[in-house]
Amino acid sequence: MTSAALEILGLGLGILGWVGVILACGLPMWQVSAFIEANIVVAQTIWEGLWMNCVVQSTGQMQCKVYDSILALPAEVQAGRALTVLVALLGLVALMVTVVGAQCTNCIRPGKVKSRIVIAGGAIYILCGVLVLIPLCWFANIVIRDFYDPTVPTSKKREMGAALYIGWAATALLLFGGCLICCCSCSQRDESSFPVKYSAPRRPTSNGEYDKKNYV
Repeated sequence: MTSAALEILGLGLGILGWVGVILACGLPMWQVSAFIEANIVVAQTIWEGLWMNCVVQSTGQMQCKVYDSILALPAEVQAGRALTVLVALLGLVALMVTVVGAQCTNCIRPGKVKSRIVIAGGAIYILCGVLVLIPLCWFANIVIRDFYDPTVPTSKKREMGAALYIGWAATALLLFGGCLICCCSCSQRDESSFPVKYSAPRRPTSNGEYDKKNYV
């Protein structure tokens, strides 16, 4: 019963991580303007994401523009698009696989096959966490490198946006949820591997008494 509850908890964490990846993929705040000059009064803030750029005016108005050309995008943006979309699809597959093999469902008869299916779902969640970590760290490395590069103009310097932090939180949820699902399924399979021995029922003899060999 405890393993089933932990399995459901791991599935819930995996779903939250999957939703977080989709949210981070759609948000345009992967890179934001860095204000490092003495003047704190700014007229606009620039957001750069995987799919569009947005300019937020000091008055609160926001204008967004989708990228025109895919081939003209930087390598990190193209890789981020591909990996986040792939993780979104794999997360859906992991959800269906885990639900099919979960202890709380009756899609498959309990046994080794059911445990292996759940382990496969947890492994897919872990794979999702690793894949989404690649573009996040790539973007963070570029932002930090350009920020401390003296040859980059001040107007071109950027800081890490909220989408990166959401993506890192989603990665942690995916990894932890996947590991929890795999560990619970492995422990359940180990417990069910012990053979159960049943003793034959004692039968009375013709005179109504139990045979003496039943007591040996």
